[in-house]
Amino acid sequence: MRFGPLLTRAFFDRPGPEVARDLLGALLVHRLADGTRLVGRIVEVEAYVGDGSDPGSHSHRGPTPRNRSMFGPPGHLYTYRSYGVHTCANVVCEARGRGAAVLLRALEPCEGSERMRALRGLDAQASERAIAGGPGRLAQALGITLADDGRSLLRGALVLHSPSRDASPPRIAVSARIGLTKGAALPLRFFDPASACVSRARPGARAPSTPRRSPDRRAARAGTKSRAHPPSAPRSASSHRHPCPRSTAGA
Repeated sequence: MRFGPLLTRAFFDRPGPEVARDLLGALLVHRLADGTRLVGRIVEVEAYVGDGSDPGSHSHRGPTPRNRSMFGPPGHLYTYRSYGVHTCANVVCEARGRGAAVLLRALEPCEGSERMRALRGLDAQASERAIAGGPGRLAQALGITLADDGRSLLRGALVLHSPSRDASPPRIAVSARIGLTKGAALPLRFFDPASACVSRARPGARAPSTPRRSPDRRAARAGTKSRAHPPSAPRSASSHRHPCPRSTAGA
């Protein structure tokens, strides 16, 4: 499978909503201890900002032992247990100390789907949406646990890649975030409306915006480096599963 470049610290050292939009279409890659590689294309995220204006964010009242990893550095994981049951995985962004992150809500399995099903306890008839359509499902399918809290996503066995250069940029729709009682109206959920793997429906989502390339993809094309918790979206008239990058000789 061909990937684009690894996402750099500079990619994450930007405002959370910008990072969230640009994560759509990125590839989350986890190489397990036995060598199995799990790959998924991100199709849904939520931003949680760290400027004090977001009462729905874990960081709104400042650092605690639970949310310490959310305060940086950018490009690391912040994991936590939701309702004492589900592990949720967030990508830390903005400058160290800001307390901003992007919740990974859903992805499309691209490689290792059989292992993902096993990690989820699913049979072969379960839909791809059942594998990683929702933040708790995503973390379980990719083998992400509370032990990964604070882990770097910039290198190692668990990383994020930009899409390959020949991948079509996703369209981006926007809505309010899911399952919140505070900050519920903020339009900080971003998703690919063409994906069948988006978590669940919510009326009133904004129309999709024009696709755009992430800063890291633009930089890679130019040959330079760039700077760098909790509806499935209404399915568009052309709703279909966005293909993951085709398997090739490269990786």
